[in-house]
Amino acid sequence: MHGWIILDKPLEMGSTQGVSAVKRVLRQGGYGKWKVGHGGTLDPLATGVLPIAIGEATKLAGRLLDSDKVYDFTIRFGTQTATLDTEGAVVATSDTRPTRAALDAVLPRFTGAIEQVPPAYSALKVDGQRAYDLARAGEEVVLATRNVTVHRLHAPKTNAGPHHPFAQHERIEAQDKGPETPPGQPDEALEEITLTAYVSKGTYIRSLARDIALALGTVGHVTMLRRTKAGPFTLQNAITLDKLNELGQARTLEQILLPLSAGLDDIPALALSPDQAGALRQGRVLAGIAMQDGMTLATLDQVPVALVEIANGEVRVLRGFNLD
Repeated sequence: MHGWIILDKPLEMGSTQGVSAVKRVLRQGGYGKWKVGHGGTLDPLATGVLPIAIGEATKLAGRLLDSDKVYDFTIRFGTQTATLDTEGAVVATSDTRPTRAALDAVLPRFTGAIEQVPPAYSALKVDGQRAYDLARAGEEVVLATRNVTVHRLHAPKTNAGPHHPFAQHERIEAQDKGPETPPGQPDEALEEITLTAYVSKGTYIRSLARDIALALGTVGHVTMLRRTKAGPFTLQNAITLDKLNELGQARTLEQILLPLSAGLDDIPALALSPDQAGALRQGRVLAGIAMQDGMTLATLDQVPVALVEIANGEVRVLRGFNLD
């Protein structure tokens, strides 16, 4: 059981609860005790891709934290909350509603390298304490501006698909409101908009939504947040908690366990000889390797041996794996 289980995390579940759920299923399924960790925190009010690392794959969890992510999120205009999502109290309101044309004109300003101030209700530490603990205690939280990268930001041509967890809610709202102006009209006043963002590590979508609304002359907050990709993992790989429990009870978790190397699909592989593999396992440096510089997965008979760094023909171990 060395590899990845990708959860489609439901609402109101924390990332550590997702780890606990996998541990419980492994235990109940008779798989024994394994080290388990997650590859990137996802807020309880967010859904979507939560990579869970098992066994030797936990050595790669930190690398996944540094990977790019993709999110779908909905901004509702007119109110801003303390938490910048649906959980907090309203702290500002505005009667202004932006048009689609205004939104399209503003979005390029939030693409590329940008600066943003993280939400006061975040897990960042201030003088050794979590910012959200200080904020909940009524203290003023001032967080430093950080540099992040938004690789791409756009409004999908259509809203959430029929299998999206918020799709039924959206259909009910649409029936209540009656016929709407066709999406994409430039002079349409928007009550809300769903966007897709491809972002670097450390990007706060709630802050991005806040800043987009402010740039449009109004205020806003996030009403839906769904991670659709984390590093190489997508919703196509993800399973629900119900499916996880079902496979655990049937003792067939191997069906959805992705190999350790799946977390390294974005880097090349280096095939080793048995002697070379033995040297790396002893922490020795290999010389004379004719391969491009950079991070590489070293393998023996397609079994991962180590995550290595190649520089000037020399191979050094970054992370070794204890796999048969």
